[in-house]
Amino acid sequence: MSRDSEFIQKLGQTNQSPYLIDVDRADGIYIYDKANKAYMDMIAGVAVSNIGHNHPKIIQALKNQIDKHLHVMVYGEFIQDAQLAFAQRLVNLLPSTLNSIYTVNSGTEANEAALKLAKRVTGRTELVSFRGSYHGSTHGSMSVSGNEVKKQAFRPLLPDVRFLQHNSISDLEQITTKTAGVIIETIQGDAGVRVPSHEFMLALRKRCTEVGSLLIFDEIQCGMGRAGKLFAFEHFNVVPDVLTLGKALGGGMPIGALVSSHENLWEFTYNPMLGHITTFGGHPVVCASANAFLEIMETEVNLEEVERLGALLESIVGQSEEIKEIRRIGMMFAFDMESFERVEKVVKRCLEKGLISFWFLSHPYSFRLSPPLTITEDEIRKAGEIILTSIQETAD
Repeated sequence: MSRDSEFIQKLGQTNQSPYLIDVDRADGIYIYDKANKAYMDMIAGVAVSNIGHNHPKIIQALKNQIDKHLHVMVYGEFIQDAQLAFAQRLVNLLPSTLNSIYTVNSGTEANEAALKLAKRVTGRTELVSFRGSYHGSTHGSMSVSGNEVKKQAFRPLLPDVRFLQHNSISDLEQITTKTAGVIIETIQGDAGVRVPSHEFMLALRKRCTEVGSLLIFDEIQCGMGRAGKLFAFEHFNVVPDVLTLGKALGGGMPIGALVSSHENLWEFTYNPMLGHITTFGGHPVVCASANAFLEIMETEVNLEEVERLGALLESIVGQSEEIKEIRRIGMMFAFDMESFERVEKVVKRCLEKGLISFWFLSHPYSFRLSPPLTITEDEIRKAGEIILTSIQETAD
């Protein structure tokens, strides 16, 4: 059996046409296959490898923690250096009201916990989300995600969920004293990089405060520098009641984080006790990596340069007349083309040329880019030329 066949047969698949790059190693912005072909990773594992692959400080932090201990107890019972160091560093980067961290294993787990927290704190049941949203594929996260095509095979989902039009101030009146929580991607990712207006975000914050609903910002994809700020909500001068993080936060290791006030998170400790629990959340090796990642973001990543180089790549790819629209913030890109068929041809030709791009689940006539934030100007220019050439070579 070939390795391709073994991979497809023995590992559960997410789609019928996986990329099938046979990975040997990764370094910086490059992934190398078993034949030593180099691929420019312009998707970064879908906004995960924000500092590139195999950063030496991440590797050293992992080694240091492995020498001490691995898992020792379910989350929340023992004091562990790695957990405390990570939590202290993250809290120091956040507004004072976001002062407590509940660490889990993934972004969707953080969203699941956030939905529970909203119900627990308010004593209400209604959840509000937005059309076009994507919050994960577990039952609760899927229930507040806006893609009906992806949901219909798995109904019934959570009841008492209301969807509003994204970026519509008038729709916010539907948030009422029955609403436990409102969850929104600060920047919608899967919908094709949709950036809300400042006016909308201010009105959303005001409405949630008026009716006593918890405002949840999902920054699993758009956070950690991806949008040109360490936290995407910094663009809007609005602070949520609850923040969810994941993807890039682990520096390449699996992590999710629910962030809120100590007062809110304390609600999980009684009536009932163990209101939320996780065995491997806060794993010391993962927390050591996350702590190192945050240090790297503070000391090595220039977010102004992220914006400058993002604008440069936008201008290069935008030279093609086949690009109908570009939506970008920081290094989070959506490039609209005429059809899914054109997008598919371009993505596949880029792959042949050694550049990894990707598409959106809910916006098939766009291709997406989310390169490592550590990419250089020369690498940006090289990537832009490969994409332009791929568009030209696949034109009808």
